[in-house]
Amino acid sequence: MATLKQYVNILGNFLTISVILLASFAQMAIAAESNFVEVEENTTLENFEWTQRPIIIFADSEKDPNFISQMEFLLEDFNALKERDIIVLVDTNPSKSSFLRKRLRPHGFAFILIGKDGQVKLRKPSPWNIREIGRVIDKMPIRQQEIARKKQAKN
Repeated sequence: MATLKQYVNILGNFLTISVILLASFAQMAIAAESNFVEVEENTTLENFEWTQRPIIIFADSEKDPNFISQMEFLLEDFNALKERDIIVLVDTNPSKSSFLRKRLRPHGFAFILIGKDGQVKLRKPSPWNIREIGRVIDKMPIRQQEIARKKQAKN
């Protein structure tokens, strides 16, 4: 039979592990919050030109299976998003009729990648994973220049 001291040690270990896990989840939540933004009625792409690559996720509802899959894909690797200056704009409310919805005219679920120059680079009706997104972005001329500058800075 376990003694009171053993129970206290087990409880202490459990609490320590819980605190560590909560701290990890808090860091992930902060990272997600800075990379994921809900589209408002007046959100425009001009705010992101030459600084970030917006990925715009449109869906008719947060319960859309494609939307859920896409968000899971994007949440897999924060470093890949950050490294490529990606910001994710989410619009799951077609009744709001946001500026971006009027401009890009999605039909149901839509994944749209915008380059740093503000132009549509990719438009897909189904979810894309981080690896596929990274390949497309890494082939872009501006991204090639960024990679070259990072290599020069290391040398």
